[in-house]
Amino acid sequence: MSDWNTKIIGELRANGGEIAAGPMAGRTLLILSSTGARSGQPREAVLTYTREGHGYVVAGTAGGSPTTPSWVHNLVAHPDAQIEVKGRRIPIRATVVDDETRQRLWSMHVAQHPEFAGYPEKTTRVIPIIRLEPVAEA
Repeated sequence: MSDWNTKIIGELRANGGEIAAGPMAGRTLLILSSTGARSGQPREAVLTYTREGHGYVVAGTAGGSPTTPSWVHNLVAHPDAQIEVKGRRIPIRATVVDDETRQRLWSMHVAQHPEFAGYPEKTTRVIPIIRLEPVAEA
């Protein structure tokens, strides 16, 4: 995990899921805890999200990188994961949405996070949209 990710995760956990200052202040961020697709090891990532109903929507943009982020591969391989939102841990099941749903959710995501609008022009890949639905704990 990068030093940046470690620092942001520490700040989110220390401040009830909020970032107080800097370029990430005020953003809707969650911590995704998943299982590595190949390694089987625990992995964490900080993601910007939007809400749809009871669920959460995240986009595998990697800032418009030509490579899909590893956390997307992790969720495809192991869709049962956990998120931390505003200090709450929530077990979730991840689903990569179909093309029609993807267009609608991408538009919703960009409306709330305009900085994402230019990412598709930076890459030739289709940016995946993943729905994170809370599940009841066993």
